[in-house]
Amino acid sequence: MRALLALEDGFTLEGESFTGPIEAAGGEVIFNTAMSGYQELLTDPSYAGQMVCLTYPLIGNYGINAEDMESGKIHMSALIVKECCKEPSNWRSVESLPAFLMRHGVPGIEGIDTRALTLHLRKNGAMRGCISTTLLDPEKLAEKARSLPAMEGQNLVTRVAPSRPYRWDETAGRPAPATLNADGSYIWPGGHSLHILVYDFGIKWNILRLLAAHDMELLIVPPSFTCEQAKAAAPDGVFLSNGPGDPAVLKPEIAEIARLAEIFPIGAICLGHQLLGHALGGTTEKLKFGHHGVNHPVKNLITGRIEISSQNHGFCVIPPDGVEKVYVNLNDGTLEGFRDPQRPIMTVQHHPEAAAGPTDSRTFFDDFRDMVLQHKEKRS
Repeated sequence: MRALLALEDGFTLEGESFTGPIEAAGGEVIFNTAMSGYQELLTDPSYAGQMVCLTYPLIGNYGINAEDMESGKIHMSALIVKECCKEPSNWRSVESLPAFLMRHGVPGIEGIDTRALTLHLRKNGAMRGCISTTLLDPEKLAEKARSLPAMEGQNLVTRVAPSRPYRWDETAGRPAPATLNADGSYIWPGGHSLHILVYDFGIKWNILRLLAAHDMELLIVPPSFTCEQAKAAAPDGVFLSNGPGDPAVLKPEIAEIARLAEIFPIGAICLGHQLLGHALGGTTEKLKFGHHGVNHPVKNLITGRIEISSQNHGFCVIPPDGVEKVYVNLNDGTLEGFRDPQRPIMTVQHHPEAAAGPTDSRTFFDDFRDMVLQHKEKRS
């Protein structure tokens, strides 16, 4: 079924839908350079509001399985590939990529010149786009793309964040209900040495898996969870997750994070890193086409070690005075992580929890655990 992709600047490409009719799907069009891990990308809440072009030419050959989910559903607006494999061949596969997309109501198109699209986005920047199998007039579809809201100024966390607290069930490998007492206190289950309050702005499940694997009991809460509520729950530390959209618009959350930073040890990844940067007095700015892939080199300025990282962000932090830069991106020099010399605070912009990419930065979870443990021992 013929499909048309139109960007807001009038750039158009033709392809075919492999998920049936598409009236009009839209969002910010970006590209990702990963060769594998499409299931993790599809179910990563950070992709909310985006249509993702994968630069690797054949996608779907190992199908979909139950173990590699990063959340309970697909979050991106559409998937754009050169060629989709309709008949996967892998012992773990339980479903094809087209069937998975159709089950979640997310369109997929193939036959697109993904190289031309990627080069256009690299030259001109990420931009709004629309795809359709019914509206095939290039100018009208481009006009529809221009009517979409820009990524800057959008609060997309509301699309993906939970409405109530929950816990991580290690046995089932999924979220499970959690109940707070009437006074806001929480009875932490036994079995782990540290109690961590996790703010879910659109968290990837592998972050929760790895935190739990590092001897941490997790209570996961909505972004609206206040500092007073956090104190009532009495955790040993706080963790701020990844998520979608423009961090600068989350002003109430930033204000609460500034209060949390005065009380608890804090670790943060991706959007959490950006929000903490704002809370400490820094700012963020939109990148031209973002960092999306599993092959980005970052340098640890403290150890001198260069790590290959998995990345997915469209904004970067302009750090406040007084923080220590820990990581920089070797492609463009942007900040990839910082810590506070005076307080137990550590962040990374990239994804040390990556399940389908490099694991060079996994030591982040060891360092976070040790930081919280040292703070706990000092207080006792």
